[in-house]
Amino acid sequence: MLRKRLIFTLIYADDFFNLSRNFRLQKVGNIEWLNNNYNFKEIAFSIDEIIILDASKKKDIYKFSNMVSKLVKNVFIPISAGGGIKSIDQADILFNNGADKLVLNSSINNNPVLIKNLVTKFGSQSIIANIDYKLSDNNEVQIFIEDGNLKLEVDLIEYVDYAQSLGVGEIYLNSISRDGSGFGYDLETVEKLSSIIKVPLIIAGGAGNKEHLMMGLKKDFVDAVATANLFNFIGNALPFARRELLINSLNLANWG
Repeated sequence: MLRKRLIFTLIYADDFFNLSRNFRLQKVGNIEWLNNNYNFKEIAFSIDEIIILDASKKKDIYKFSNMVSKLVKNVFIPISAGGGIKSIDQADILFNNGADKLVLNSSINNNPVLIKNLVTKFGSQSIIANIDYKLSDNNEVQIFIEDGNLKLEVDLIEYVDYAQSLGVGEIYLNSISRDGSGFGYDLETVEKLSSIIKVPLIIAGGAGNKEHLMMGLKKDFVDAVATANLFNFIGNALPFARRELLINSLNLANWG
């Protein structure tokens, strides 16, 4: 049985790492600030992976990949990176700068041929489909691409099935409505995927404490939970959260 995972997501935009609330960004600090406030060599024992997403309005693959390279130095856990990847060449740049996996969002809809080519070249285990969604006033699930700016007229179940058909290795399901709220994951929507999900499912958007992480991981069909809340996880909060998850017999790796 595969181990469940605890993932830390970093939102990067224009040289700064950010807090995000419903996809509205608030600058927190640059990479020096991040290194001063987080010792990734130490918290690597508390998390299983890091995901870095580029939310810059004008994306620069060279600037982003250079930041990834600096961040992953001496970090020995898997790193996933994405945001605006539109070609094999851009994928190569990220892999050559330390990424272990790629996260793709808009290209899932806009360029399925690219996704298939990435899967063929790098393997499905290296490709994560990021699906952003929000709930309408009548609780309809709406899928968004282009950093949450363009709504697709497609059903969630159909879109997840479609993404899986392209050969991606994982799904990163992110609730825009819960993003940065600290109110917990949207498990009601997540439940809708329980019977059709065929690849590892990562859920994101809403985690504010260890109980939220626990509730997500207790779902049999959820393989990983992600949090992007920078302030809730400064200091000993992540090690404490992982200890609590292990005490409650969740199937996480115990790094000792």
